[in-house]
Amino acid sequence: MMMQMIEAGGISALTDSVRTADADNPRGYFEFELVKKIQQDSSWLEQARGKVVKMVHLLLLNLPAGYQYRIVLMVRDHRQVLASQAAMLKRQGKIGANLAPEALAKVFDQQLQRVVHSVTQQKNCTVLQVHYAHVIMNPREQAGRINNFLGGNLALNAMANAVDPTLYRQRQ
Repeated sequence: MMMQMIEAGGISALTDSVRTADADNPRGYFEFELVKKIQQDSSWLEQARGKVVKMVHLLLLNLPAGYQYRIVLMVRDHRQVLASQAAMLKRQGKIGANLAPEALAKVFDQQLQRVVHSVTQQKNCTVLQVHYAHVIMNPREQAGRINNFLGGNLALNAMANAVDPTLYRQRQ
């Protein structure tokens, strides 16, 4: 949802379309496969200048020095994230982590806290935390916050209109 909002606002997304839209993400994944290999190869970052890039929270720990990063960190209730992941894995016929949901939630929360602490301590990173539920409840207000954080030149109505509340399916 965040990638859709920012792209609708006017910032191009760096994607490769390897992972296509499906029942879990009918608007697509907005991913760039090389992001997953940032620890070994960050040369693709030159392609990312001026663009928005989707990155899993743990990969933020591998952002190299030499660039300035504005990180919009989408925060969502961990129970909803885990329920969404479980539904996706079930649809794909795959088995998830071999941990009880409570243990998995604890690990997830610890990871997120570590990442937030790490990136907020770096001089080359600025971070805006945006709560998923707040975007659903008030997309225009949250679009305004994101727009201000990203320089103030985005199309607010287009950003707000990119939010589709019907895709908010895992509400624990």
